[in-house]
Amino acid sequence: MEQEGGIPRDSISNRVKKWISERILNGTYPPGHRLVELQIAHELKTSQGPVREALRELEASGLVESEPFKGTRVRQVSAREMQEAYQVRAFIEQHAAELAAFALRDNTSRLQSEIVAAHEAAEKGDIETFTRHKTVFHRQIVEASGNSILLRFWDALQFEIRSQVILSQEKFSPLEGEKLHQAIIDAFRNGNGKLAGRLLRKHLLGFADTIDSTHEASWVHAGRKSSTG
Repeated sequence: MEQEGGIPRDSISNRVKKWISERILNGTYPPGHRLVELQIAHELKTSQGPVREALRELEASGLVESEPFKGTRVRQVSAREMQEAYQVRAFIEQHAAELAAFALRDNTSRLQSEIVAAHEAAEKGDIETFTRHKTVFHRQIVEASGNSILLRFWDALQFEIRSQVILSQEKFSPLEGEKLHQAIIDAFRNGNGKLAGRLLRKHLLGFADTIDSTHEASWVHAGRKSSTG
């Protein structure tokens, strides 16, 4: 196996993939942003081989796309894909909530902490911090289900979900969901996973209904702005 500086090349490739993924999911690399192998390799002080391998794996997972003579760019997600991602996530979280009822009964302090932190970020208009805490809140519920397959599928949806959040910054009004999230926590505290699941499903499907064709135009605009990236 090829190595660089004593580190296996496949390990370097995994690190590069993680680094690029994080930048895509946090919005540093927006939809349509061009990913240049040489530039990334220089920034990470590695050769182009591991970068090429990382981009190939990211393309297989749907985060990036490549075209002949045009290179590799962050994939643009359609409004329909985002809607479908929320629809699938709604069913995952509903089932996860039912499975997590026993584990979260009288054990909701971590969920409460995330919502408090999200509320504080919302008051400051800090969408990045708000989104991070809300994501942890929902992921904790899926983790508490004890079902690794549900968690794996939930994680796989985050690119589409995160993309929608980036496009919705101008509609940022997270305080509207504060009462709902508190109701979900209260349901878990009382051991009522079915109620928590219904609330999660209603919340996520309702959010899916707010995604419409206007997001398509936002993707085009974002892609044009980042075409020289």
